[in-house]
Amino acid sequence: MNIIEQRLLRGRNLYSHHPCLLTVLDTGDLKDARTDVLPGFTERLLALLPSLYEHRCSVGKYAGFVQTLQSGTNLAHVVEHVTLALQCLAGTTVNTGRTHDAGGGKYRVVCAYELEQVVTEAFDSAVALVTSLARGDVFPLAETVAALRETAEDHAIGTSTGAIVNAAKARGIPVLRLTEEANLFLLGWGARQKRLQATITADTGHIAVGIASDKQLTKALLQEAGVPVPEGVTVRTLEQAQRAFRRLGCTVTVKPLDGNHGRGVTTRCNTPDELAVAFERARQHGRRVIVERFITGHDYRVLVADGRVAAAALRRPPSVAGDGVSTVRELVEEENRNPARGEGHTNILTKIPLDGHAETVLAEQGLTFDSIPAAGVAVQLRGNANLSTGGTAEDVTDLLPPRTRALCVRAAQKIGLDVAGLDIVCNDIAQPLEEQGGAIIEVNAAPGIRMHQYPSAGTPRNAGEAIVDGMFGKGDGRIPVIAVTGTNGKTTTTLMLEHSIRQTGLRTGCTTTEGVFIDGTCIRKGDCAGYWSARTVLTDPNVDFAVLETARGGILKRGLAFDRCDVAVVLNVSDDHLGLNGVNTLDDLARVKAVVAKAASRAVVLNAQDPYCAAMANELDEQVERLYFSCDPDNALLLRHLESGGRAAYLQDGALILADGTRRHRILWAEEMPSALDGCARHNIANALAAGAAMMAAGLEIGQIADGLASFVSDNVGNPLRANVYDVRGVKVVVDYAHNPAAYAALGATARSMSARRTVAVITAPGDRRDEDLQQVGETCGEAFDEVIVYESPSEHRGRRPGERAALMAAGAIRFSTAVHLELASDAALRLALTRCQPGDVMLFATGTSVAELVDALRDFDPASAQSIAAAAAGG
Repeated sequence: MNIIEQRLLRGRNLYSHHPCLLTVLDTGDLKDARTDVLPGFTERLLALLPSLYEHRCSVGKYAGFVQTLQSGTNLAHVVEHVTLALQCLAGTTVNTGRTHDAGGGKYRVVCAYELEQVVTEAFDSAVALVTSLARGDVFPLAETVAALRETAEDHAIGTSTGAIVNAAKARGIPVLRLTEEANLFLLGWGARQKRLQATITADTGHIAVGIASDKQLTKALLQEAGVPVPEGVTVRTLEQAQRAFRRLGCTVTVKPLDGNHGRGVTTRCNTPDELAVAFERARQHGRRVIVERFITGHDYRVLVADGRVAAAALRRPPSVAGDGVSTVRELVEEENRNPARGEGHTNILTKIPLDGHAETVLAEQGLTFDSIPAAGVAVQLRGNANLSTGGTAEDVTDLLPPRTRALCVRAAQKIGLDVAGLDIVCNDIAQPLEEQGGAIIEVNAAPGIRMHQYPSAGTPRNAGEAIVDGMFGKGDGRIPVIAVTGTNGKTTTTLMLEHSIRQTGLRTGCTTTEGVFIDGTCIRKGDCAGYWSARTVLTDPNVDFAVLETARGGILKRGLAFDRCDVAVVLNVSDDHLGLNGVNTLDDLARVKAVVAKAASRAVVLNAQDPYCAAMANELDEQVERLYFSCDPDNALLLRHLESGGRAAYLQDGALILADGTRRHRILWAEEMPSALDGCARHNIANALAAGAAMMAAGLEIGQIADGLASFVSDNVGNPLRANVYDVRGVKVVVDYAHNPAAYAALGATARSMSARRTVAVITAPGDRRDEDLQQVGETCGEAFDEVIVYESPSEHRGRRPGERAALMAAGAIRFSTAVHLELASDAALRLALTRCQPGDVMLFATGTSVAELVDALRDFDPASAQSIAAAAAGG
């Protein structure tokens, strides 16, 4: 079996609301192999992966997939389920998949995923596993799962960061991981976004982090704020450390000045020799070392977030209990096999290290790694209780007295931290610190919160939620988003919306097939109607409102860049791009467009005159408002909707009407819109109605909508290649990016309305369309225009031979017209068309590149017109 194509659908897509891996799999010489006829295949597979019994498959019950295996299914379907099972064994829980027959032994296999790196590796392994079993070979499952687990651990989100991310998702805040391996995330969109790294938020000041990293400075500031801290000094040499020890005259703690996670910390130093060992250990983690009075008591961690105490925990050093048989080393190894323990911060608890520090602590108890403690004897393995070195925690949040809570908040504010982990040592956290000689011994700028989320005892606290509350208050971090899709009119409608919304004073972000625009400025040119371009807009901090053209190709290649939008607009569904990427019929295409409609959380604007759009209303959630638009005021669906009190936009007697419940607002006359070409371009009137309905759904005022549509100009500057009109010696030349039958039909009607004289069309179409699609383009133009000239753009051959697509279009046009010409070069075709025109005629030039083609064709033929068009196209 071979992988033909593979795509990571990172957002909501045709198959799922969640990220999926789409693979086109060629089963090759195993295309006829089915599980019911391969001897022993099902038995070997289930013996290897018994978790497959839990897969319900289409049967919809326990062992449903087993029934499917026994009754017989193709091997691509097996690969789907094995991919899901392997991901689960790697520690990433997923359960969604499907397999579609693509013909000729090829299949489209869809598998959900949590981590991209894991799913791609798991799919490759699944293909190898299924192939091996089908051929009767042995497959090394243990090694494969071990490798997958290692990949999962390498790319896993830290437990503390994951708690914040999960809290954000629960709030409905968009979450985007910015790096593959680091815990760096973007929460929210546009101007409302916040960054998060580990537990450091975008509101955490750099200076505050620096202060917290300097333990001596931290102590000085806290002391200044009236917060109890242990007496101590910072030293650089062992001699200085010994003098400090003698001056303090008590048990001391030794730790690096700028260390973290308990690294290099030694408590309870009572002799010069113990101090020397502790000093060297601390020096391994920093050039400067703190020697301070050892505070007697228990080790507590208090989390301050959102200006309040969010959680508190009693931390206990790592320990094991003797059984009278096992050595300390064996007891630790057994405890480290606890599934709750992992490396670093990837699990609820961390594995207990057997290092020099543990050796020292054991020596204080008269033990070594090879000692055998008596049954029931507790053996401590660390002088500190940090979870990062194997400690455990018990929630004590409810025990903190008000005075201690206030003191902790004051300490965090004095350092300047929005999120802080305060290390407190005292005998009883339920009593005020001052009364028992307790102290805050450290302030952490990036505190771990897994001890609060998953305490070993006591009540779990949603510390992640507290941090999210501090970042976003009651908000969800979202900016308004309107997504526009359809076969034709997407770019014009999107630009109408962007222009109108920007006129209200909001900073806009916009994606179209012409580029990405931030507040009206193009920051990237090209076809930008897909995932990455939308992500560019949504992650830009200068965007208050996003309007996203969302094309078929982008949905199929990467899925949507947003989990949901406020308003979705579906303009129409007609023949285009059929036969590509598994989309072969209009029903298939409608399902692709419906992905955008189903993403709407507030409202969907649908074309009442398009049966495919109208049918989408039945697939939407009940709470999502349906709005319709129509150029026909007597459309039956529109009338029923209006009678029921629904909102809509429609054209009546030349005026654009917005219906808002029982109220009717005439926003402007169609001929007042420059884009309507004096009311002749009904397709742009339809686009304006859709835009008006979308803005009404988004909450814009009627006056703002009217002003925006009245001032939007569809020229080469504001909307290139969309019904741009130029004058050539009295001939109206319409330049447009028409490339499918529906677009050509609309432009034919526009041309007829613009003049009572003749209409001439210079047409082309991309080469990746089917033969019947190219012929239909010709038929449409032959019927719509008085004369048709067919040409080809070399850049649009897309695998076809020169002249092939032009011949197909011409053959279609001849069925309806005798005035059909073949002129493959665009400049020659344009000059021929102009010689066939008289003043007052209308000529359509359909170009897939730019107006420069028209200028170049006229440069020698009509220099004055060429110069005039070039200036107009440049905005002059």
